[in-house]
Amino acid sequence: MNNLELQKTANEIRKSIVTAVHSAKSGHPGGSLSAADIFTYLYFEEMNIDPKNPKWEERDRFVLSKGHVAPGLYSALAERGFFPKEDLTTLRHTGSYLQGHPDMKHIPGVDMSSGSLGQGLSVAAGMAAAGKMDGKDYRVYALTGDGEIQEGQIWEAAMWAGFKQLDNLCVIVDNNNLQIDGTVEEVCSPYPIDRKFEAFNFHVINVNGNDFDELRTAFEEARRTKGMPTAIIAKTVKGLGVSYMENVADWHGKAPNDEEFGRAMEELTKAGEALCQK
Repeated sequence: MNNLELQKTANEIRKSIVTAVHSAKSGHPGGSLSAADIFTYLYFEEMNIDPKNPKWEERDRFVLSKGHVAPGLYSALAERGFFPKEDLTTLRHTGSYLQGHPDMKHIPGVDMSSGSLGQGLSVAAGMAAAGKMDGKDYRVYALTGDGEIQEGQIWEAAMWAGFKQLDNLCVIVDNNNLQIDGTVEEVCSPYPIDRKFEAFNFHVINVNGNDFDELRTAFEEARRTKGMPTAIIAKTVKGLGVSYMENVADWHGKAPNDEEFGRAMEELTKAGEALCQK
């Protein structure tokens, strides 16, 4: 896909995120929207996957370590064809397979059930190590949050992954600078994130995580990097695409009401129309 096609796809994913969370009347729109471009690039450009064969043994793997942004992952999976987009409106509903956190047993395309913060990177490192042991060529991607990396288990996993030289592992930190209680500096500063990962023997790339040119360059560089895992520190805007949600911590974990939903969809529809004019 070229950048314009990726932008159009990301806008559709943002519309699906807002629709799903509004339908659920709960969920986490802010971080889902900030990571929408990352999800788009991974699922439509970067990863070797097959929606018709979700358990294909040679596929690249993805672990959503910050599992509460499941609306973003589900919207990307649906857009990519893993399951019907209309099912997104069942998010968090009783009896729906689209639970509040990813469930590998029931959702096509989900490689690991996640939700307890800090644990996903350990699983991703294990997947990457298994690939090395089995002589497989697949790559493993893990998306973490900048608030999530306050968890100690993240750094245990990073230490081990760097020590094991897992160059088939790529960690992406969604650095939107906000968590549920405010800015990450106010709660427990993880900065400088890049130097911390470097200390654990990671190749580190700093990018604008909402810019497809920079994402493309970063993921290509990660693929070329040998002998060490890669950490992409992606600076993003929480709530991006919905003006009243952008950079507002309150939108970390609440759903828009009917009036707010209407405003959000109007903005995203206009954004999509503008992209179609290019």
